[in-house]
Amino acid sequence: MLHIPNSTLIVDELTRLLGIKFEEEDFSDCYIYEITASAANKVVVYIDADGYLDFRKCQQISRYLEEFIDEKGWLGEKYTLDVSSPGLEKPLKFKRQYIKNIGRTINVKTSEDEELQGELKSVRDEDIVI
Repeated sequence: MLHIPNSTLIVDELTRLLGIKFEEEDFSDCYIYEITASAANKVVVYIDADGYLDFRKCQQISRYLEEFIDEKGWLGEKYTLDVSSPGLEKPLKFKRQYIKNIGRTINVKTSEDEELQGELKSVRDEDIVI
């Protein structure tokens, strides 16, 4: 009988595998933005990089993860795995994303729920300047 781990275990295991992959020179500037796994056997992996993240890199990471998912039988024979960058629709979450976007126009929601738009000028430890 096939044992399929729950979504939390899948996310944890994929996080561990990506940590190993990101130790490789060609992937050393990559990091996890977000991983989700649903009961419908759909796994979405958003990765980003300090440098340029192209389709080829996402494809290589997808194949790397598929190899382990298939070998372990975690999701059975039918599942969906999407590996991509967060894209423009996802908010910036990490300091390194803000640094990468210096010079771009961004929308910001302050802690007081005020919405601002401006060019990202600099990134400091505790805040940003637009």
